[in-house]
Amino acid sequence: MPSIAFLNNEFIPLEDAKVGIMTHALHYGTAVFEGIRGNWNEDKKQVFIFRLKEHYERLAEGSAFLKMKIPYSTEELCQITVDIVQKSGFKEDIYIRPLSYKSTQAMGVRLHDLENDFFVFAIPWGRYLETDACRCCISSWRRPADNVIPPSAKITGLYVNNALTKSEAVSRGFDEGIMLTHDGFVSEGSGENIFVIKDGKIFTPTTKDSILKGITRDTVMILAKNELGIDTIEKKISLDELYNADECFLTGTAAHLTPVTEIEDKKMGNGHAGEITLKLQKLYFDVIKGKNEKYIEWCTPVY
Repeated sequence: MPSIAFLNNEFIPLEDAKVGIMTHALHYGTAVFEGIRGNWNEDKKQVFIFRLKEHYERLAEGSAFLKMKIPYSTEELCQITVDIVQKSGFKEDIYIRPLSYKSTQAMGVRLHDLENDFFVFAIPWGRYLETDACRCCISSWRRPADNVIPPSAKITGLYVNNALTKSEAVSRGFDEGIMLTHDGFVSEGSGENIFVIKDGKIFTPTTKDSILKGITRDTVMILAKNELGIDTIEKKISLDELYNADECFLTGTAAHLTPVTEIEDKKMGNGHAGEITLKLQKLYFDVIKGKNEKYIEWCTPVY
């Protein structure tokens, strides 16, 4: 069965979903997106969509920054997404991409006096980072401050910054790049939040450090507290603290929870994924696949 998209208030094959070449969002980055995972549970023969409601709540908040109101309620968006996955008949891990965008066919840099619309599609997608353990570099590209473009919203135009970071890292032979804030503290990867562990304590940059308030980030912090008894400390993290961490890992909807074993050719700890990282990784994968009943309310089953 083909992948299905929802566009112009109807379900259509993804290959038939088109927007005009004068669409404002295409020219000026005036759109907000989300990335949502659906995870296949082989035992239950179901796809579990992870934290669907929270993703759409964040999409609505981000849309408001660009003076857009999504023409559907959160509940309607969740149902549309479930319908897409059901109609597509997926029996594997998938990635769901909703987009709220300025849909007017018009030129001119502005946010006012423009119509907006919404679409969503789902595709099969396995791992995002093609590695079990990540080698990172420090990017020469800095993360924009929140008075440049609000980093709490997944605004499409902002992600040129992330794309520059990712391609620079790959060109240097690394898997991922880590961006710093304007004042030189650790911010995040091109598509992931970052955590460091030192002496059994977990640290992550604060929401004032130009980071996305990641849903996977929030999930891992809850799991660390509830299941391992470790509170995550949000603080400014210097490069010195990053280089001297015992463990490090990245989190994101696409990247899941990926250990970092090397930064700028310096091994993290013993050069392998650390004990706390691996415990959190196992907990996380069980939760997102609907295998942990304690957190089943985070999972929307399909089929």
